[in-house]
Amino acid sequence: MTSEIIPETGQFVLSNVRLHASLTPGLSVAFDADGFALADIAVVDGKISSITARGRSNSPAGALDLGGRIVVPCFVDCHSHIDKGHIWPRKPNPDGTFMGALNATGADRVARWSAEDVARRMDFSLRCAYAHGTRALRTHLDSVAPQEEISWPVFETVREKWRGRIELQAACLLGIEGVRDKKWFEGLAKRVAAANGVLGVVTYMLPDLEELLDRVFAQAIKHGLDLDFHADETDDTSAISLKKIAEAALWNGFEGNILVGHCCSLARQPDLDVLDTLDKVAKAGLAVVSLPMCNLYLQDRRGDKTTPRWRGVTLLHEMKARGIPVAVASDNTRDPFYAYGDLDMLEVYRMATRILHFDHPVGDWPQAVTSTPAKVMRLDGFGTLAAGGAADFVVFRGRSWTELLSRPESDRIVVRDGRAIERQLPDYAELDDLMVR
Repeated sequence: MTSEIIPETGQFVLSNVRLHASLTPGLSVAFDADGFALADIAVVDGKISSITARGRSNSPAGALDLGGRIVVPCFVDCHSHIDKGHIWPRKPNPDGTFMGALNATGADRVARWSAEDVARRMDFSLRCAYAHGTRALRTHLDSVAPQEEISWPVFETVREKWRGRIELQAACLLGIEGVRDKKWFEGLAKRVAAANGVLGVVTYMLPDLEELLDRVFAQAIKHGLDLDFHADETDDTSAISLKKIAEAALWNGFEGNILVGHCCSLARQPDLDVLDTLDKVAKAGLAVVSLPMCNLYLQDRRGDKTTPRWRGVTLLHEMKARGIPVAVASDNTRDPFYAYGDLDMLEVYRMATRILHFDHPVGDWPQAVTSTPAKVMRLDGFGTLAAGGAADFVVFRGRSWTELLSRPESDRIVVRDGRAIERQLPDYAELDDLMVR
């Protein structure tokens, strides 16, 4: 199966494809136990003109019979760090720990993150994501002074260059202790607002955490910004900033979208504490994104040749049961926080299925990499397949979950605006001149 099966005309019918119930809300048909139904997808001028259940109509002459292969909407990656991406060859994590990652990245940022360096690595990362089938991506941008004056203009230039291929959003990233400088933080919030960005911080259990959270919420309200937090990326059971964020959202009456990433410590806390936190998160309307690959890499790494004893991820099943929107995303790529990865959301979902048990039943978990993050990012029409919507989807070889999630599907076909794209991944050698230590 190659991209040549998709005609260049932009008008065709894909017959006998397998669609999932959670990703095709307009398809009224009996789905099987795995949530699939066979259907025909008609495409005209870059749009899906119709989705018809297989057997309800005769496929037109010239329809392309795909033999039951799975088709999903293009992916939405709501938590990444493409400003950090691909620095591993010049600044690896010395011991695989969180502090090792933090220190290595900080040193590399100070020494190497010029506008050219950041721009080239961002573009490399986006070419990977695009080739794998991502349609929208939110990246965090390290925004400690003076890096915010470098990376935000670079991001705006890159966003314009990629417009129409990947919908880009950015959230500022700094430790919440930086919020203590009121004047500087208000300036950063203005900068983020001018770029149509998202206000973000990393929370820790500081003595003045509640006061600092109030300042963050105040700036978000003042400038009309959504919020995106890194929280509790640790196994320390005393780390309860997720609960503090929910409480702050409630007492500030915040009405924007809030996404909280990681929340690892929640999985280690006593049940009564967990229930209290989840109730508040649900009441406050927070969404949570787990980063299964990075958290598996960093968490419970003890440095003494001891086997890790937990998976590092948060309680997505319990959250979802309370109506809390949940997602999974790429996070870091080939940097000190995660030595691997390629911004491939199929890999993320495949790993999440194994680590977080997104099966038995699969249910609507596929929304965690499509429609749920799209809603968090306020992207209408993204993450689903529907008549009248953009013909942006990925055609796989797999005909079932076990087939789809057992192989990398490196020969997948990515269709954008009704045409198969060129999926050549960039060569790592392109960045060699940036990697000299």
